[in-house]
Amino acid sequence: MKNKVQVQKGALLMAIAAVAFIGYAALFFILNFSGSGFELGVDALNGTTRDQLMRFNPAVMYYIGHLHLATAGFIAATGIAVFALSWYGVRQGLMWAWVAAVLAPVVGLAVALPMHYFHLFSHNWVLHLGPIYLATAIFVIGALISLSGMRRK
Repeated sequence: MKNKVQVQKGALLMAIAAVAFIGYAALFFILNFSGSGFELGVDALNGTTRDQLMRFNPAVMYYIGHLHLATAGFIAATGIAVFALSWYGVRQGLMWAWVAAVLAPVVGLAVALPMHYFHLFSHNWVLHLGPIYLATAIFVIGALISLSGMRRK
Protein backbone atom coordinates (compact mmCIF):
# COMPACT_ATOMS: atom_id res chain seq x y z
CA MET A 1 0.00 0.00 0.00
CA LYS A 2 1.24 3.47 -0.86
CA ASN A 3 2.04 5.92 1.90
CA LYS A 4 -0.37 8.66 0.82
CA VAL A 5 0.92 11.30 3.26
CA GLN A 6 4.50 10.79 2.10
CA VAL A 7 3.44 10.94 -1.56
CA GLN A 8 1.52 14.17 -0.96
CA LYS A 9 4.36 15.82 1.01
CA GLY A 10 6.83 14.97 -1.74
CA ALA A 11 4.42 16.20 -4.42
CA LEU A 12 3.99 19.46 -2.53
CA LEU A 13 7.77 20.03 -2.46
CA MET A 14 7.93 19.22 -6.18
CA ALA A 15 5.14 21.74 -6.86
CA ILE A 16 6.83 24.42 -4.75
CA ALA A 17 10.04 23.91 -6.71
CA ALA A 18 8.07 24.16 -9.96
CA VAL A 19 6.71 27.54 -8.83
CA ALA A 20 10.32 28.58 -8.15
CA PHE A 21 11.22 27.52 -11.71
CA ILE A 22 8.42 29.77 -12.99
CA GLY A 23 9.66 32.62 -10.77
CA TYR A 24 13.20 32.20 -12.11
CA ALA A 25 11.80 32.38 -15.65
CA ALA A 26 9.86 35.55 -14.81
CA LEU A 27 13.01 37.12 -13.38
CA PHE A 28 14.94 36.10 -16.52
CA PHE A 29 12.21 37.75 -18.63
CA ILE A 30 12.10 40.98 -16.59
CA LEU A 31 15.89 41.36 -16.46
CA ASN A 32 16.01 41.18 -20.25
CA PHE A 33 14.23 44.54 -20.34
CA SER A 34 15.30 46.21 -17.12
CA GLY A 35 18.50 44.61 -15.89
CA SER A 36 21.90 46.21 -15.89
CA GLY A 37 23.55 43.00 -17.00
CA PHE A 38 22.82 40.32 -19.51
CA GLU A 39 21.04 37.97 -17.14
CA LEU A 40 20.98 37.20 -13.46
CA GLY A 41 24.55 37.28 -12.17
CA VAL A 42 26.16 38.35 -15.46
CA ASP A 43 27.07 42.05 -15.56
CA ALA A 44 29.53 42.06 -18.46
CA LEU A 45 30.98 39.81 -21.13
CA ASN A 46 34.77 40.01 -20.97
CA GLY A 47 34.47 43.52 -19.57
CA THR A 48 31.91 44.67 -22.13
CA THR A 49 28.67 45.91 -20.60
CA ARG A 50 25.24 45.55 -22.13
CA ASP A 51 25.16 49.28 -23.01
CA GLN A 52 28.60 49.13 -24.65
CA LEU A 53 27.60 46.11 -26.73
CA MET A 54 24.35 47.84 -27.70
CA ARG A 55 26.33 50.83 -29.02
CA PHE A 56 28.87 48.61 -30.79
CA ASN A 57 26.53 46.02 -32.30
CA PRO A 58 22.80 46.39 -31.54
CA ALA A 59 21.95 43.33 -33.63
CA VAL A 60 23.94 41.11 -31.28
CA MET A 61 22.20 42.60 -28.24
CA TYR A 62 18.78 42.07 -29.81
CA TYR A 63 19.76 38.49 -30.63
CA ILE A 64 20.90 37.89 -27.03
CA GLY A 65 17.60 39.37 -25.85
CA HIS A 66 15.73 37.06 -28.22
CA LEU A 67 17.55 34.06 -26.72
CA HIS A 68 16.86 35.25 -23.17
CA LEU A 69 13.15 35.56 -23.87
CA ALA A 70 13.05 32.13 -25.49
CA THR A 71 14.92 30.66 -22.53
CA ALA A 72 12.52 32.35 -20.10
CA GLY A 73 9.60 30.88 -22.03
CA PHE A 74 10.98 27.36 -21.96
CA ILE A 75 11.85 27.55 -18.26
CA ALA A 76 8.35 28.85 -17.47
CA ALA A 77 6.72 26.19 -19.67
CA THR A 78 8.70 23.47 -17.93
CA GLY A 79 7.74 24.88 -14.54
CA ILE A 80 4.05 24.97 -15.47
CA ALA A 81 4.13 21.39 -16.75
CA VAL A 82 6.05 20.15 -13.70
CA PHE A 83 3.64 21.95 -11.37
CA ALA A 84 0.60 20.39 -13.05
CA LEU A 85 2.15 16.92 -13.10
CA SER A 86 3.24 17.16 -9.46
CA TRP A 87 0.07 18.69 -8.08
CA TYR A 88 -2.48 16.67 -10.03
CA GLY A 89 -0.64 13.44 -10.88
CA VAL A 90 2.08 12.76 -8.34
CA ARG A 91 -0.24 13.67 -5.42
CA GLN A 92 -2.55 10.90 -6.65
CA GLY A 93 0.37 8.47 -6.69
CA LEU A 94 0.51 8.13 -10.47
CA MET A 95 3.94 6.82 -11.43
CA TRP A 96 3.70 8.05 -15.04
CA ALA A 97 3.14 11.61 -13.71
CA TRP A 98 6.16 11.28 -11.40
CA VAL A 99 8.36 10.09 -14.28
CA ALA A 100 7.21 12.94 -16.54
CA ALA A 101 7.57 15.52 -13.76
CA VAL A 102 11.14 14.38 -13.08
CA LEU A 103 12.16 13.90 -16.70
CA ALA A 104 11.19 17.43 -17.87
CA PRO A 105 13.55 19.44 -15.65
CA VAL A 106 16.28 16.77 -15.84
CA VAL A 107 16.42 17.17 -19.62
CA GLY A 108 16.43 20.97 -19.35
CA LEU A 109 19.17 21.03 -16.74
CA ALA A 110 21.23 18.35 -18.48
CA VAL A 111 21.34 20.55 -21.58
CA ALA A 112 21.77 23.93 -19.88
CA LEU A 113 24.07 23.39 -16.91
CA PRO A 114 27.21 21.81 -18.42
CA MET A 115 27.92 24.90 -20.52
CA HIS A 116 28.21 26.95 -17.32
CA TYR A 117 31.41 25.10 -16.48
CA PHE A 118 33.04 25.76 -19.87
CA HIS A 119 32.29 29.46 -20.21
CA LEU A 120 34.31 32.27 -21.68
CA PHE A 121 32.71 34.94 -19.52
CA SER A 122 32.62 35.52 -15.80
CA HIS A 123 29.47 35.43 -13.75
CA ASN A 124 28.43 35.49 -10.15
CA TRP A 125 27.86 31.79 -9.42
CA VAL A 126 25.58 32.43 -6.44
CA LEU A 127 23.29 34.88 -8.26
CA HIS A 128 23.39 33.12 -11.61
CA LEU A 129 22.98 29.48 -10.61
CA GLY A 130 22.07 29.62 -6.93
CA PRO A 131 18.31 30.06 -7.37
CA ILE A 132 17.98 27.21 -9.85
CA TYR A 133 20.20 24.92 -7.74
CA LEU A 134 18.08 25.67 -4.66
CA ALA A 135 14.83 24.98 -6.54
CA THR A 136 16.34 21.81 -7.98
CA ALA A 137 17.44 20.61 -4.53
CA ILE A 138 13.90 21.14 -3.18
CA PHE A 139 12.51 19.35 -6.22
CA VAL A 140 14.85 16.36 -5.82
CA ILE A 141 14.01 16.01 -2.13
CA GLY A 142 10.31 16.11 -2.97
CA ALA A 143 10.73 13.62 -5.81
CA LEU A 144 12.58 11.18 -3.54
CA ILE A 145 10.03 11.53 -0.74
CA SER A 146 7.09 10.97 -3.09
CA LEU A 147 8.82 8.06 -4.83
CA SER A 148 9.51 6.43 -1.48
CA GLY A 149 5.84 6.74 -0.60
CA MET A 150 4.75 5.35 -3.97
CA ARG A 151 7.03 2.33 -3.71
CA ARG A 152 6.16 1.47 -0.11
CA LYS A 153 4.35 -1.84 0.05
